[in-house]
Amino acid sequence: MYEDIFAEVQLTVVEQPIEWVNERPLYRGHIKELPFITGAGPSKKELYRQLAEQYQEYAALNQVEDKDEEMTSSLLTADQLLKYYDGETFDGFSLGDLLKDD
Repeated sequence: MYEDIFAEVQLTVVEQPIEWVNERPLYRGHIKELPFITGAGPSKKELYRQLAEQYQEYAALNQVEDKDEEMTSSLLTADQLLKYYDGETFDGFSLGDLLKDD
């Protein structure tokens, strides 16, 4: 049930054996792929809640922003440009400009 939450993001929760503290259960565990994310609580629900919160913080801090960089001919070397040249005019310069640089 709780495992499904992490399975959706392809993570595995490793649960430790239940410990008894003052006649109460203590559930402990960590995320297998990110062992520094750990949790403990009096119920399985609390354990998974802690793991989910810590994972959300980790994911927010390590989120990589997608850079939508437009591919233009200025990002290619002269050899790459000539390899894919099909006769069209490139933005900002002509094939003659490439030949002057060599």
